[in-house]
Amino acid sequence: MLSDRLVRTIENHADELTRALIADLQSNPRTAAYHQLSREAIHHRTYHVYKDLGLWLNSKAEEDIESNYTNLGKEREAEGIPLSEVVYALTLTKYHLRDYIRISGLADSAMDLYQALDLQRLLGQFFDKAIYYTVRAYERSAKFQEVAGAVPEGRGA
Repeated sequence: MLSDRLVRTIENHADELTRALIADLQSNPRTAAYHQLSREAIHHRTYHVYKDLGLWLNSKAEEDIESNYTNLGKEREAEGIPLSEVVYALTLTKYHLRDYIRISGLADSAMDLYQALDLQRLLGQFFDKAIYYTVRAYERSAKFQEVAGAVPEGRGA
C-alpha cells in the first residue's frame, strides 16, 4: 500500500527537492555536461517528477513513461549530453527522493516504515523504466548508431 501522506509530502516539497538536485547536477563531476545547462532547463524536467510523483506512481501508464523519457533521451542526445551523465542524473533524482523519504520523519510506526519501503520499491521500478526508455532513445538516434556501429534491431544480446 502506497502512503498517500508520504507522496503528498514529497509533492509539497517539490521545489526544495528540485533546488537540491539542480545544485548537485551542476556541481557533480559525474554530470559535467549539466553544468552548462540552464537551471530552468533542468528545473522543468525535475520538478514535474517530484510534483507529480503520485500520478507517475499510481496513474501513469507505461506508455506515458515511455513517451516522456523517450523525449528526454532525444532532447539530451540533441544537446550533446553523454548518455552516462543522463543515466547518472536520473539516478541522482532517485537518490534525492530516497534520501528525502529516509529523513522526512514520516515513518513513525511499523506500518509507516512498511509504506516507505513500498514507496522505495515503486520508485525503483519507475526509475528503471525511465532509464530504459531514455537509453533506448539514445540507441535509436542516428548519431549514436553511427558511433556505435549499430547492430540491427532484434539482434545481439
